[in-house]
Amino acid sequence: MEVIVLVGGFGTRLRPWTEDRVKPLLPILDKTLLERVIEVVPEDLVSRVIIAAGHGVNQIENFFANNDTNYEVVISVEKEALGTGGAVGLAAQKLKGKGPVLILNGDLISSVNVRSLLEHHNITGARATLSLWEVEDPSRFGVCDLDEEGMIRRFQEKPAPGTEFSNLINAGCVVVSRDLIENFSSDKHSMERVVFPPVAESGDMAGLVFSGYFVDAGTPSSYIEAAQTCIQNNRFTSGIRVAESWYGDEVSNTSNSNRCSIGSNVNIEESATLLDCVVLKNVKIGKGVKLERCLIGEGAIISDNTILSDAVVNHYAIL
Repeated sequence: MEVIVLVGGFGTRLRPWTEDRVKPLLPILDKTLLERVIEVVPEDLVSRVIIAAGHGVNQIENFFANNDTNYEVVISVEKEALGTGGAVGLAAQKLKGKGPVLILNGDLISSVNVRSLLEHHNITGARATLSLWEVEDPSRFGVCDLDEEGMIRRFQEKPAPGTEFSNLINAGCVVVSRDLIENFSSDKHSMERVVFPPVAESGDMAGLVFSGYFVDAGTPSSYIEAAQTCIQNNRFTSGIRVAESWYGDEVSNTSNSNRCSIGSNVNIEESATLLDCVVLKNVKIGKGVKLERCLIGEGAIISDNTILSDAVVNHYAIL
């Protein structure tokens, strides 16, 4: 199966981290966000991955040129923002196979079962099959009306409280039949608002609810949540887990960090305390430092007695 990953956003909510490096290549524990998104697909199902990107293309190309994968990687370059539909339409021009295509939102850390989603797609004979996630408050999302046969009949965009006909939202992992995706326009449009509603109304759209976890790693708080979710579910192949924190190689102190992700070669003084933080590699944290809900960029130096909360510290900054 060929996979299209949508990574067209600029990552503005994670600035200044994303000012000089593209968001998909920021690390979640010991893998990049982009790798975390792709790894939900079982390796035996993946033949090619097409990355739909609008900026940071050279960084993405260099990353895959220097890192081996079990699948072919192709970059589809957007010269202007095309929306999800236009990005998919442009990327579809690089497809080679004949079977269904998987489309992934490049921000999501989730436990979606791609194999089950594909099986549901084939059993129902749908032209598109959406992964669905249940939320408590659907008023901030577009929701789907799923019937007993597992088919989506209609959508409702950001319903007012009490007017929603379901609490199921599109969870950013979609199987699309080849005949449908080949008809996507590469003009700017929204896949969710332009393409999907008519397919649902025609009776050709399926949906499958999954459970577990679903995190959009687009903001500082949700980026921390994404790292914590990967720790809780042991989604790492290097480093160690101590209680609710993960530590990369050569971390000097693992005693005073709670619910944190600490990258490799980080020096933390014994009197420092960290809570709900993500610290990238090569950071130095001084004596008496107290950090809560912070993102600490690669190579940063946090001087003695610094107290920070809800901050994003840039790479190589000195505080």
